[in-house]
Amino acid sequence: MFISYAAPPVSATNLLRNPSGEDQLGFWELTENGGDEWKVEDFPGDCGHKFGIEGVSKYFATSFQLCLKRQVVDLLEEGYSPEQLDAQPTVTVGDWYSGRTDCGCTYQITVRLLDENKDVLQEFKPDLVTLDPDCDDVSWKQVNHTFSEFGRGLRFISFEHGGQDTKFWDGWYGVRVTGSSITIRGNSALARVSLQRYI
Repeated sequence: MFISYAAPPVSATNLLRNPSGEDQLGFWELTENGGDEWKVEDFPGDCGHKFGIEGVSKYFATSFQLCLKRQVVDLLEEGYSPEQLDAQPTVTVGDWYSGRTDCGCTYQITVRLLDENKDVLQEFKPDLVTLDPDCDDVSWKQVNHTFSEFGRGLRFISFEHGGQDTKFWDGWYGVRVTGSSITIRGNSALARVSLQRYI
């Protein structure tokens, strides 16, 4: 019997695990865990804002000292071959962040494309964002970046983000993050490997 499968779009697969706290802090390396440490909370949270994406019910909250967390995605383990990665597929990363209405905060993100030795091929590291509820819109905002023309040798992607509050209050008054993503879009060869992950 012949069975035909339609390959899902490559960009539909988020390579980050637990992007919105469904598994608490699972799959994340806590590279900085200051203050009262990282915490997962339910939307909208105290002095928080609604989040409009269906299916996302939690977020990660930071504290009064720096909180950063990271995932390093091994693309070979995800099923991509060296040839497919050397074809320089388009890599897109995204993240959502928000402040509270009663306290300022800072937000930062660093995403690096790495080779087999974990040397940096290309980096996305925008300026530190400071949110002040007295003069800024602190509702949920999305940051996106697309990598291209980074050369041959891509094997890992490091995704790190977080922040803290600006008043050093006990508790979790710092920036909130959720809905993080890494997606890859390439040629038909990449679509075939994505199909293998779905079967």
